[in-house]
Amino acid sequence: MAAPTFESEKVLVIFVLGGPGAGKGTQCERLVSQYGFVHLSAGDLLRAEQNRQGSQYGQLIADHIKEGKIVPQEITIALLRNAMDQAVASGGKTLAGHDVGPEHKDKWTGGKGRFLIDGFPRKMDQAVGFDETVCNSRFVLFLHCSEEVMLGRLLERGKTSGRADDNEESIKKRFRTFVETSMPVVDYYRKQDRVVEVDSQQDVAKVTEDIRKAMDQTFAKLGQAA
Repeated sequence: MAAPTFESEKVLVIFVLGGPGAGKGTQCERLVSQYGFVHLSAGDLLRAEQNRQGSQYGQLIADHIKEGKIVPQEITIALLRNAMDQAVASGGKTLAGHDVGPEHKDKWTGGKGRFLIDGFPRKMDQAVGFDETVCNSRFVLFLHCSEEVMLGRLLERGKTSGRADDNEESIKKRFRTFVETSMPVVDYYRKQDRVVEVDSQQDVAKVTEDIRKAMDQTFAKLGQAA
């Protein structure tokens, strides 16, 4: 078997998991500036590929998203690998125009990098496939939130998001998919003592504060510079 694309000693990967509407994207955006992460959203990468002119996977991705199903792992992993490659090669810049900033450039030299990957892995084969072929992830940040709260957030977002899957029928399919296929991934990492769990039902600022405390404690335990 070929070695992973990135060495885990150089490239830090943290998966951010939680149900639809748990606040993954919101919290990732609030963490990037403090820790020098590049934030990659598996969902955003898939939607961009779906809309890219000439994409051979566009219709397949659209059909899966509409049904609340999980896109084949080969596609998602390839999109993540390409985005990581681009960010590491450019010293922390992304195709979307984000740059980690001068205070964090030391974390992005000599092939180094650090990523928050949200909404992935959503199935066991994705978790194993990524660790084996791209990079061994360090730990999972799991945002715990009730379906009632998540549904309210998503229906509110759906008024302005323009996303095809922000309607009640699609949302409930996504909840079922998360419970049936993604929670086993969280449990898999929990058995390895690699899950940092935070209650994300609180207001946004309090959730961010709790995440930062938990991340700092975890980094200290791992001997990893924050």
